[in-house]
Amino acid sequence: MNFRDGAHNLYHIIVAIGYLGLQLLWYFLQIIVSAWYYILIAGNIFESYFISYGVLKKYKSLHIGKLQYLAIVIESEDAHQTSKVVKLLQWLDSVGVKNVCLYDMNGVLKKSKETIFQTLKNAKSIEEVNEDVTHHAPDHMTLEFVSYVDGKEAVAKAANLIFVKNFKQHNIGGVLDHQISLEPHLNQALQIVGCKGPEPDLLLVYGPVRSHLGFPAWRIRYTEIVHMGSLNFMRYGSLIKAIYNFTKVRHNYDFPKASSQPSTRNK
Repeated sequence: MNFRDGAHNLYHIIVAIGYLGLQLLWYFLQIIVSAWYYILIAGNIFESYFISYGVLKKYKSLHIGKLQYLAIVIESEDAHQTSKVVKLLQWLDSVGVKNVCLYDMNGVLKKSKETIFQTLKNAKSIEEVNEDVTHHAPDHMTLEFVSYVDGKEAVAKAANLIFVKNFKQHNIGGVLDHQISLEPHLNQALQIVGCKGPEPDLLLVYGPVRSHLGFPAWRIRYTEIVHMGSLNFMRYGSLIKAIYNFTKVRHNYDFPKASSQPSTRNK
């Protein structure tokens, strides 16, 4: 074996050692990240139990008046677990949350509406309440049931109303409005067709993904969204923590006259 062959073999050995070292480093980093992730999960579980048993005193003082309307998004498969949904509503009722919107994409919760109302004796449908639910403190819980279809139908009705109104205005000699897609037009149309609905202050997502799963977007412009994990592993302490954190946030909403802009929040 000559010098060139020896150098070539040495190069391959060095490359193999370097590749092996990178693999070991990658596996080591994966172990560290996974360990940190499980430590965080364990910490959250222990914190949840401490909150549930009243060990952490600060979570006992909830300024629930700041939470006038709460929305809960549940993944449709989990939404079949009516007993868990009822338990969640009972927890909310026990801390003073009175106005709740329940949403899942496929309308499973709507089908369970009668069962939920039979179990929650002090609950009423939002259709039964004539006054604005966000401006009073009822002695009962007000529930609204929404699905993905409601959002599609609402947009279709609002768009049709805007088109008809604009078309009639054009036919009688008026000026055709080329900016019918502006947000104020849509909000007004949704209000007219009765699909505007209260805007939730806080939206809790129970599901595998960090998404509102098609909840009507025009109703969550200024909404805080918190992912709560699967409904199967819901915990009272985690619910209290999410509400507590929301009540400790100072919300500064700016509504410019010309157009609607995203809100600014200072913590």
